[in-house]
Amino acid sequence: MPEHHAWHQIRELNRRVTDLGEPFALTDELRALLRGTASEVAITPGEVAQALQDDASAAALLKEIAKRIRVGSRRLSRALTEANKRREEGDLEGARAPLQELLEREVVPFYRELAQLELDALDAQ
Repeated sequence: MPEHHAWHQIRELNRRVTDLGEPFALTDELRALLRGTASEVAITPGEVAQALQDDASAAALLKEIAKRIRVGSRRLSRALTEANKRREEGDLEGARAPLQELLEREVVPFYRELAQLELDALDAQ
């Protein structure tokens, strides 16, 4: 399970750099944060190593990590909402569909795990 504090740091740093235009300077602490969170959102170690070569590519890595966290969270939320709606209507097969679709598209392991847990709970009913 990802460290939510680290994901919060990524989102906040990305907001400051992307939205507020703050300068991005790669430090050892930031390098460690990016390396750790990149693995949590399915970015390969090779891609990370290459991105951590300079400030510009590291800033792009930051943006991609933040995007995967944000987009995956929204996708999971929509799938869970739709699955719960259909389950409450008594349509268990229909409730499985948005979760299965999410599993086909989602790359973030944590979000995949949550969707699979929900799917397993539906299968147990």
